[in-house]
Amino acid sequence: MSLRYLLAFALLSIAVPARAELRVGAKVVDVSPPQFPVLVNGGMLNKTAGQINTPVSARAIVVDDGQQRLAIVVVDSCMMPRPLLDDAKRLAAKRTDIQPDHMLISATHTHTAPSCMGALGTDADPAYVSYLREKLAEAIAAAEAELQPARVGFATGDAAPYTALRRWVRRSDRVADDPFGNPTVRANMHSANNWDDVTGPSGPEDPELSLIAFQSPDGQPIAMLANFSMHYFGDRPISADYFGLFANRVQDRLAAEANDKTLQPVAIMSHGCSGDIWRRDYALRPEDRPDFTIDGFTDDLVEIALEAYEDVEYQTDATIAMAEQRLPMKYRVPDKQLLQWAQKIIEPLGDNPPTNTTEVYAREQVRLHQLQATEVVVQALRIGDIGIATTPTETYALTGLKLKLQSPLKHTMVIELANGGDGYIPPPEQHVLGGYNTWAARSAGLEVTAEPKITAAGLALLEQVSGQPRHVPAWPQTSEAKTIASLGPLAHYRMNEFEGPRAIDAGAQHRDGIYESGVVFFLEGAPVQGRETKNVRELNRAAHFAGGRLRTRFEDLGDSYSVAMWFWNGMPNEARETTGWLFSRDHEHTVSPQGDHLGIGGTATKPGCLVYQHGGDSEAVQVGSTPLERWSWNRVLFVRDGQTVRVYLNDNAKPEITAELDPQTASPPAPIFFGGRSDNQSNFEGRIDEVAVFGEALEATSFAE
Repeated sequence: MSLRYLLAFALLSIAVPARAELRVGAKVVDVSPPQFPVLVNGGMLNKTAGQINTPVSARAIVVDDGQQRLAIVVVDSCMMPRPLLDDAKRLAAKRTDIQPDHMLISATHTHTAPSCMGALGTDADPAYVSYLREKLAEAIAAAEAELQPARVGFATGDAAPYTALRRWVRRSDRVADDPFGNPTVRANMHSANNWDDVTGPSGPEDPELSLIAFQSPDGQPIAMLANFSMHYFGDRPISADYFGLFANRVQDRLAAEANDKTLQPVAIMSHGCSGDIWRRDYALRPEDRPDFTIDGFTDDLVEIALEAYEDVEYQTDATIAMAEQRLPMKYRVPDKQLLQWAQKIIEPLGDNPPTNTTEVYAREQVRLHQLQATEVVVQALRIGDIGIATTPTETYALTGLKLKLQSPLKHTMVIELANGGDGYIPPPEQHVLGGYNTWAARSAGLEVTAEPKITAAGLALLEQVSGQPRHVPAWPQTSEAKTIASLGPLAHYRMNEFEGPRAIDAGAQHRDGIYESGVVFFLEGAPVQGRETKNVRELNRAAHFAGGRLRTRFEDLGDSYSVAMWFWNGMPNEARETTGWLFSRDHEHTVSPQGDHLGIGGTATKPGCLVYQHGGDSEAVQVGSTPLERWSWNRVLFVRDGQTVRVYLNDNAKPEITAELDPQTASPPAPIFFGGRSDNQSNFEGRIDEVAVFGEALEATSFAE
């Protein structure tokens, strides 16, 4: 063979990589404590356990494509600190062909596992820490030893009845005190136990139960990695909670249905983003809430997962990739005054554990002061067209949705409490509302900007492992959006942002607005025509107003204009004199003689009915006749045609309110506020969606079907 042909053959061999041969191995290793009593974390105060209720395990999957090898381990633990996991990865790397930065180790977040990390009132159990480190390395090595040819696929199921928001926004007149004695709690977990105290959930939920399935080329089960956003169920220690029960029951079902009865498939339930999620749906009346047992809850999830499993489509030649980034992160440390307060409280404790919430948070202030800063680990991996993003924290469902909906990969799951246990990371706007998830401690102590930084790192890593740019969500053009566009709005705010401060104008003129502090994002929106879906990836979205407003300005707006919007009132109709102002056009910080103000009446007028006020005379308020039901969507069309004002409700041809204004009164060239009045009094509490501003007086039938 000539030299020319040999060279051409060599170049062809370089240009065309060998076909990927996916191999997968999986193993379960028992990590139950070998000695008792053992410390158990997950509660506010120190506690111990003296027996095993259900074993706790480390469940490992190793994946190899002939070029790279990675490990995924999920452990029945509440939280695991990064230094422990870094040590375990280094130990496992010595025993395997896997590099430490190609190992993902996460906790299920069971609150009934041995403590390997100090959190709130409980310290780490030193004997268990060293034991777990060895067991983690053992699990990875054991899974690698099981490598065999495999194929991989992805599926999802809808588990909406089994997860819900536990963090609700409190009324502005029902703010509670934090552990430091300050009235800062505008939102908190389980505050909706009393509906009279709250205005609505503080964020979206993610009901998607997703799974990655691995089979042999002839269809025999090897492993299933499931992922679900539900905090934990609750059980007697030591227990793997529903995570372990789910895994064992899926394993039994897969083994029973396999042709080869000697197979021992491995199932895993990993923890999705559920820092603000629990199983109780506070939107339901107490008598309508399901009375789950842990067994019934688990069995239902198993059926959802196995039904989805039947629809998996497999890839046999999937390649893999994995990337990691370590981010420096500051703690929110106490100021001098708070530190002195904390030191005074904990000095009498000595080496004893705290005995109440105040002592817990006092001790945490001293520890944050000592630590000052830390490092967190963020990872992304790809198996074929399937992505996994990780956070080292208790992450809100919104953050998980940001990662899923912007991922460049066809399928993506997000695993939290991976490669560390760095506490809650509320999005910045949630810090404004306070509550347990924001109180500075090792369990919630990272800087206010931690969430956007970790989210940005996760998206960048997904781009890196996929070689593709992130997806930009494009919200469907509903029939309502098309109608608004056809009417030529000055601005159209669809209110579907993941975050503030910009409210994006979907219209042609790009007049973006600004959200003030006191607004949270991406909740389920109005039931607009053309978007009837419960798919979490396609839902119409809205913003929830909790003291803040949306600010806009239209210098060219005259005395003939219209405003259309959907709203969902969260306040009881008799809670205050004015339930809430929906829309206001006036100079900031005041109510002038020329302003237009539309709201929902309270005890000063007619509770629950629309009200219109022109100027500063509260005695001259015009009142509608239709009481509006709390927590229901309604559409309003405000029309000002010179000195005539008409307000239409829910597309009715007859105006709810009609007013004739003084001919000498002209509208001021002033800002327009949504979700509150110009003077910031009695601001709206609830959701607003699909806001449109028009430079003309529209007809009542403009939005009618």
